[in-house]
Amino acid sequence: MRRWFVASVVSVATVLSPVVASAESVLRVVMQSDVKIIDPVWSSGYITRNYAYMIYDTLFAVDGQFQIKPQMVDTYKTSDDGLTWTFTLRDGLEWHDGAPVTAEDCVASLKRWSVRDPMGQKLASYLSEYRIVDARTFQIVLKEKFGPMLEALGKPSVIVPFMMPKRVAETDPFKQMDSSIGSGPFLLKRDEWKPGEKMVFVKNPKYRPRAEPVSGLAGGKVAGVDRVEWIAMPDAETQINALMNGEVDLLEVVSADHLPILEKAKGVKVVKSPVPYQYTFRPNWLQPPFNNVKIRRAAAYALSQPDFLEASIGDKRFYRTCKALFTCESPLASDAGTQGLVEGNIAKAKELLKEAGYDGTPVVMPQPTDFAVLKQIAPVAKSQLEKAGFKVDVQAMDWQSLIGRINTKRGPPSEGGWNAYGTAYSQVDILDPLMTLNLVATCEKAQSGWPCDPELEKLRDAYAKATTPAEKKAAAEAVQVRAMEVVTHVPLGEWFGLRAVRDNINVPTPLPPVTVFWGITKK
Repeated sequence: MRRWFVASVVSVATVLSPVVASAESVLRVVMQSDVKIIDPVWSSGYITRNYAYMIYDTLFAVDGQFQIKPQMVDTYKTSDDGLTWTFTLRDGLEWHDGAPVTAEDCVASLKRWSVRDPMGQKLASYLSEYRIVDARTFQIVLKEKFGPMLEALGKPSVIVPFMMPKRVAETDPFKQMDSSIGSGPFLLKRDEWKPGEKMVFVKNPKYRPRAEPVSGLAGGKVAGVDRVEWIAMPDAETQINALMNGEVDLLEVVSADHLPILEKAKGVKVVKSPVPYQYTFRPNWLQPPFNNVKIRRAAAYALSQPDFLEASIGDKRFYRTCKALFTCESPLASDAGTQGLVEGNIAKAKELLKEAGYDGTPVVMPQPTDFAVLKQIAPVAKSQLEKAGFKVDVQAMDWQSLIGRINTKRGPPSEGGWNAYGTAYSQVDILDPLMTLNLVATCEKAQSGWPCDPELEKLRDAYAKATTPAEKKAAAEAVQVRAMEVVTHVPLGEWFGLRAVRDNINVPTPLPPVTVFWGITKK
C-alpha cells in the first residue's frame, strides 16, 4: 500500500546552510542524489552529467527543437569529399583559471570522451587523425564519411563531450580525474563543497554567453542567479516540507506519491519533463547466470512492464507501456523483435531456464534506496524473476555507490560484483543505435554490462552509414531485432519526470531535456 504523506509541516532549517546576504540571488535546489563522482567521462550517472553542465561547455548543443547548434564553436565547414571537418572556436573563451581555451584542449577532450562514449567510439572507428590548425582551429579528418558528426559532438546527455583543459583531458579515461576547471557559466566553490551536505556554484563573471536567446541546451547560457546551492536531502518527505516552507526553491525529482500534496500547496508549481524516460533491466554478460543467452532471454520473457510502472510512478498520467528501444513516438520507434517479450510469460521463461540448465545461481541486483524513481525496480524484478524460477538477491545501497559498483566491479558477486541492475534513461540518451549506451556490444570495451556481439556492431555501423530517413529506420529496426535476440537490455516502460518549484522561480518553458540552471531567475 502506498504511504501517503500527511502531517504538520516541520521546519528543516537546521539542515540548511546559513542565509546568504540578500543582495546576492541564491537558488537552493535538492537534486536527485548527492554528488560523489565529478568526472563526467568516467561516470554515466545523470547527477554527474548535471554537475558537469554547471561548469563545462560543449562544442555544439541541441536547441529546443532538437537541432544541433554551435556553442563553443564559432564557425565550421566540411571538405567537398566530406572527410575533413574544420572547427574554429569563438574568440575569448577562457578556463576558470584564466587560461585561454585552445584547439589542443578540445582535441584532447574529444580523444578522452571517444574512449568511453558509444557515439565517440563509433566516431573514433572512422577517424584518420586530428589536426591542429592554429590556437583556435582544429580539424577532424575521417577515413570514410561519418553521417552523424554534429550529432556526436552535440550529444546532449551521457556521455557528453564536455571540453576540458588539455592537462585534465589527458587523464586515463578509465581513471577518475578530480579537476573542476571548466569554461562554463558557473564555477564550483570547492571550499564550500561538503559531500553529503551541499555543493555550491557561483556565477562565472568571465563567461561570455552566445548572443542568441537560450533554447534547449543551446544559445546564450546566461546565469540568472549569483549562486546555486545543491542541498543534500535524501528523505523525500523532508524535501517536500522544505519546498513548501520556502527553505528550498526547487526539487529536481518528485514522486507521483506526493502530487496530491504539491498540487494543493500554496506557492508551489509542478512541472512535467518534456521528454520521457525509459526504465531498463541491464544484465551482466560476464558473470553467470546471464553469460548464457537463453537465461537472458528467460528474464526478458519473465519481466512485465505494468508492475514496474505502477510501483515506481503509480499515476497513469505520467507513464505508459512501450517496447520500443528508441522510445515511443520517436522517429525510430518500432516494436520489431519484441513480440512476446516483457509480458510476464512465466511458462516460456521456465522453459528457457530448463533448456539452459540454470543451476540456481543467485541474481545479485543492487538497489538504490535513496533514488525514489529507481528504488522499486529491483524488488519488482525479484518478484517477477522468482516466479520463473530464478533466485534473486537484492542488495540495498545509495545511488552513487551503485554507480561505482557497476562501473568498476567486473568480477563475480562474491568479489563485489553484480548480475543485473535497473535504471532509467532519458529519451535524449536513446534516440538511435549509436548514442544508446546499452547497445554498445564491444565486449570488455563496452559500458557496464559488457555485451559482446560482433553482429550487433556491424548493424550499428550500417546505421552510421545510412543517409535517408528510410535507410535509418530500417537500420535501426535491424539493430533492435538483434539487441532483443541477444538481450543487451530489457525495456521496462516509459515515464515522465516531475519537478517542483516555488512560484517565484522562473524556469524556461518548455524545460530543457537535461537539468541545467542557466536561464533560471528568482524574483
